[in-house]
Amino acid sequence: MRAWISWSTGKDSAWTLHVLRSHPRWREVEVVGLLATFNAAHDRVAMHAVRRELARAQARAAGLPLVEVDLPWPCSNEEYEERMEAACARAEREGVEAVAFGDLYLADVRAYRERQLARTALAPLFPLWGSDTWALAREMQDGGLRAILTCVDPRQVDRRLAGREFDRALLSELPPGADPCGENGEFHTFAYQGPMFARGIGVQVGEVVERDGFVFADVVPSGASPERPRPPGS
Repeated sequence: MRAWISWSTGKDSAWTLHVLRSHPRWREVEVVGLLATFNAAHDRVAMHAVRRELARAQARAAGLPLVEVDLPWPCSNEEYEERMEAACARAEREGVEAVAFGDLYLADVRAYRERQLARTALAPLFPLWGSDTWALAREMQDGGLRAILTCVDPRQVDRRLAGREFDRALLSELPPGADPCGENGEFHTFAYQGPMFARGIGVQVGEVVERDGFVFADVVPSGASPERPRPPGS
């Protein structure tokens, strides 16, 4: 089964790629592309606020094409669904049979994805679904995944976590009730190293700013000049 992965640039989508490539349960699935949405106005991945060039660097390191869907800003749900329908139509034309997601346990999110793909010939896959998120977070870290927190919701976790490494020390600082994988929107990440990549991606943390109630850390290629991260959806 030829599949794309819904690619946020974060640890969960990166680990989904690793699981699909390495776990015997998914040996019949061949990942042939990474599907990512971008704020066309600001050239960044939605919510994670990751620069487009870094998403492309991940795709090169994974040895896969990056399927880029540009979204306007602001973007209505109708416009989002229209552009995603066009992407799904492209997938079908290219012989793709499924789209894999890194969702962990939010049933409403999974149901939405299933409803959207029900309109197509594409099957939804959820390789990480139902994982114990504490165990999964440690598995990622022990497995060599390295990621940086690019967006933090200060209503749920300490704003000072923006720009931090996703490591054991960070897990120990999460408040009671916070999900260690950020599944409830506590934080978002950029994965720069791991078994899903042939090589690591050189990055550094630039400016950290607060906009629209979220704290963003600008992750930039090593040696590049930082610029201000964009607000949610950018």
